[in-house]
Amino acid sequence: MFSIVVAILFLAVICSLAAGGVLPLAVPAVYLAASAAAAFAYGSDKAAARRGAWRTPERTLHVLALMGGWPGALIAQQAFRHKSAKPSFRFVFWATVTLNCAALVWFALP
Repeated sequence: MFSIVVAILFLAVICSLAAGGVLPLAVPAVYLAASAAAAFAYGSDKAAARRGAWRTPERTLHVLALMGGWPGALIAQQAFRHKSAKPSFRFVFWATVTLNCAALVWFALP
């Protein structure tokens, strides 16, 4: 539940910053689109895991998170109970979140 709150709060903050003219409107648009793509990828991967079908590579999930889809990925991890317990995946996931947030601060904020 805490993860979902963090993701929603982050998205609300960047939307508010864009509405206030601090960030370009494209920034929340990219985060929202990438989050939707990441959530879809997590849902598809969970369904494939249940069926024993072809899986989405972890690298793909990490790239989506790095591109700004980490809020959606975080929500999907909790909603689908997927990729939320594997320590090696979680470590890389949080590294991508850190890198993405650092890039946001470095490029977008004064």
